Amino acid sequence: MNYKKTKNKFVFAAISIAMLSACNGSKNEGSTDSSKASTESILFDFENTQDFSAVHIENGEAKAIDAGGNQKYAITLNSSKHHKAAFKFKPEQAWDWSKEGDFAFALDIENTQDKPVFVYVTAKDKGGQTHNRSLSLPANSTNTYYLELSGKDLDVETGLRANPKAWITEYAPIVWRWGVKNIDLKNIESIEFKLLGVVEDNTFVIDNARLIKPTAIDENYLVDIVDEFGQNAKMDFVGKVNSLDELIQVSNKEQSALRKTPLDGRSKFNGWAQGPKLEATGYFRTEKLDGKWWLVDPEGYLFFSNGIANVRMANTSTITGYDFDSKFIKQRDPNDKTPEDSIGLNPAPEKAWPTRHVASELRANMFKWLPSYEDDLGIHFGYRRETFIGALEKGETYSFYRANLARKYQTNDPDVFLEKWRTTTVDRMLSWGFTSFGNWIDPSYYQLNRFPYFANGWIIGDFKTLSSGNDLWSALPDVFDPVFKERALVTAEQIGKEVQNNPWCVGVFVDNEKSWGIEDPSATTVNVTATYGIPINTLSLDASKSPTKAVYMTALTGKYETIEKLNDAWATHFDSWETLAGGVALETFNDVLIEDLANLLYIYAEQYFRIVKEAVKTYLPNHMYMGARFADWGMTKEVRAAAAKHVDVMSYNYYKEGISDNFWHFLKDIDMPSIIGEFHSGAYDSGLVNPGLIHLPTQADRGERYKQYVYGVIDNSYLVGAHWFQYIDGPLTGRAYDGENYNVGFVNVADIPYQPLVDAAKEVNNAIYTRRSGK
Repeated sequence: MNYKKTKNKFVFAAISIAMLSACNGSKNEGSTDSSKASTESILFDFENTQDFSAVHIENGEAKAIDAGGNQKYAITLNSSKHHKAAFKFKPEQAWDWSKEGDFAFALDIENTQDKPVFVYVTAKDKGGQTHNRSLSLPANSTNTYYLELSGKDLDVETGLRANPKAWITEYAPIVWRWGVKNIDLKNIESIEFKLLGVVEDNTFVIDNARLIKPTAIDENYLVDIVDEFGQNAKMDFVGKVNSLDELIQVSNKEQSALRKTPLDGRSKFNGWAQGPKLEATGYFRTEKLDGKWWLVDPEGYLFFSNGIANVRMANTSTITGYDFDSKFIKQRDPNDKTPEDSIGLNPAPEKAWPTRHVASELRANMFKWLPSYEDDLGIHFGYRRETFIGALEKGETYSFYRANLARKYQTNDPDVFLEKWRTTTVDRMLSWGFTSFGNWIDPSYYQLNRFPYFANGWIIGDFKTLSSGNDLWSALPDVFDPVFKERALVTAEQIGKEVQNNPWCVGVFVDNEKSWGIEDPSATTVNVTATYGIPINTLSLDASKSPTKAVYMTALTGKYETIEKLNDAWATHFDSWETLAGGVALETFNDVLIEDLANLLYIYAEQYFRIVKEAVKTYLPNHMYMGARFADWGMTKEVRAAAAKHVDVMSYNYYKEGISDNFWHFLKDIDMPSIIGEFHSGAYDSGLVNPGLIHLPTQADRGERYKQYVYGVIDNSYLVGAHWFQYIDGPLTGRAYDGENYNVGFVNVADIPYQPLVDAAKEVNNAIYTRRSGK
């Protein structure tokens, strides 16, 4: 790279495109003239003191260093002591980049450490909109990373959580995560690089913060990216299948090495047969022993649940870009028991096939190959009647993973290849040393009586809803609506029919990652509207139309007796209880009002967990209720307290690098058995264009990070398990419902395991019980 600093902070440099980054690594056809030079506008080159003042450090320190005559900025973030540590570029006046055309913010970053580092990157405008991405710095590396802020790729909805690389450049793109793609470029307030939930301190050397423009664009970056096996057609990578014979040979070799029984020293349920034996109840339960919480298996042996979640076909299909005449498609029923993304293939009926048409050329052009419906592999087509996000709101799907199972087992009979899939999957779990599955296991595993599992269900139906103001997946149920209780019972009854009182079922999860409220562990003050959005928004409703609002009115009138007393406490001016009952918008908050909002949130959450527990215990009296798996971004102390009153095990989804007291200090206050319901990491070298919510440079790095995370869980006295999400990589072009296209599987789309991750799991699983017990 021919790069040179200049005092006037403007440089013109020719960028070579001979080397493409590993995440694009292919010939780019249809690109523009690559000989055109680019303009790079320097913002900060750290050659003077003024540049340092524009970088704000949170929980860390920095110093200027000399590097062969060039001055750079070395930043150490104290992430071992703080949940959040960051450095932020923040000018005195907002940047106006609205006239830059297509451009990106770029930064040279050197990681001098012998470990990779995962970093969140956020661009924020003055209106509060955020554009969020992430990057992973390889160990002992130096590279330029760019944050695209304006360009054609930001204007198109592809149905992928992150797209293939469009710029032809040796620089490394920062991976899209979430937020607003096109923020207000006229008023850019800051660009922040932050570490969250990292268990070690980290040091970076940065230089040359600048704006760059693309010299060449791959106009076909979304064309013909998927081959016949569902793999990246434009990349080579370890584990890529090049022929049917190769797929079969790899499978046969693996099959010969799989075991059929638990590891030595394990009970038949994978409990610790060499450890203490407690009371055997015939079902899984919990007990605190020598200051540590444990699960206990049906035979009375101590049990720690380490496993893999989402072992099912429901999330293996991707939107193809085709659709049918809707009159032939059976529409959803409000009384359905299964959400759309948890349903299997659900293919369009044969009578609809003549109406098949291209509904999105963008999506249809992504596939180099799709079978016809008359082809043997046509049985792997499906249909989604609704999507969460994507290029289409509904449409045809295809499961390359399911097709690859038929190929490798050399049969087109679903009864045969799915039975072989289940057998192989359980054999793998036993061979890799896992003790159980996690959540979202296909019910066809429930009665195999070979491997412990968790059952699950969703409460869906035509009940009234509420809002937290930040409802990520869906609106929240009005839990005081009698219909919610009816639907909870229907859900539990269905789970009970599937489980059949089976002792191999560890417990039951109901619902997932609900938007209860946002509690920022790194903040020094409470964001009232984010934390207490449920009661704030509910108080704006009419009590005659909202059951929860009616309950809130009863609570408030019971406490304050008169509207005057409430006004004095809240510093409000409501003229009557009727005014409050009709709906009010709260904009200012004093301490008393915040305390009342906290109580109202607890009332809501306590009703939710009470109703669900009663439903679960009605139909599964012998099985543990595991809660709703809190997302770390979507829970509050009030909701945790409400859950702790009713659940048997607290559950949390936590996508960070590891476990530390910087976040998990509240476990001591609750003092209940708790479980990690989801975590994962992905890498850039799998052929997938989005490595995952937490990502690393290589598969070997994934293995090392896996060990770090799970050992942290094992060493925690309150945590009784950890469930990796998920068994199978996401489809290259995104799962049909919401576009997740992550390298987070233990196996890829061809059902080939990632060996470094498997080896790491074996190492951890062999040591679970001796490490946790200290023996």
